[in-house]
Amino acid sequence: MSHETIYTAIYAQPRGELRRQLIACLRQGRGTRLPRSRGTDRRGQIPEMVSIHVRPPEIEDRVMPGHWEGDFIKGAGNKSSVGVLVERSSRLVLLAKMDDATASSALAGFTAKLNAIADPMRKSFTYDQGKEMSYHRQLAAATGVQVYFCDPHSPWQRGTCENTNGLLRQYLPKGTDLSVHSQDELDAIADSLNSRPRATHGFNTPLAVFSHLLAMAQQAPVLAQ
Repeated sequence: MSHETIYTAIYAQPRGELRRQLIACLRQGRGTRLPRSRGTDRRGQIPEMVSIHVRPPEIEDRVMPGHWEGDFIKGAGNKSSVGVLVERSSRLVLLAKMDDATASSALAGFTAKLNAIADPMRKSFTYDQGKEMSYHRQLAAATGVQVYFCDPHSPWQRGTCENTNGLLRQYLPKGTDLSVHSQDELDAIADSLNSRPRATHGFNTPLAVFSHLLAMAQQAPVLAQ
């Protein structure tokens, strides 16, 4: 039985206590099942975007580490935000404090976090078409990271980040002022998730997997000599 069959059965339940209890058991507890297509994009195009469809296949297959997905988690009235970075192979998450939800803040916050990552683990960055990524060329120049953009209204193309956002909402609830969280507090939240064993890793933690992948990447040039 596929996961889609299970979700369909849960959301097909009539309104009532049983339906509420079943939905409460889901990881993100959403009251409705969101469709994969929600109309046309009305936000306009970001200049010189590089499409996810030209992204190398090893990124999609998670064969090579160092490829990240990104997003903004926004607070009350979209006036505050936290930048999210998730490494696709290890599921390691990094959080960046933002002054607001503008493109300038995204450039500064993501640049600082990406440049703090060791070179072998800093290769690409995939994002949606939110206007906060209007300075993607400056971000690529400042970090050496290739930036790719998803199709409009296609959150499954950044599924690792979308799933992580659901976990982060336990710490950063919707409708709250996210500006009250310091960078130290955000780092502590990220550490909590990175220290949580994951079934997908054989119950190793994202931090342990990331550390192993980094060690292997750093040894590769030595072995090649």
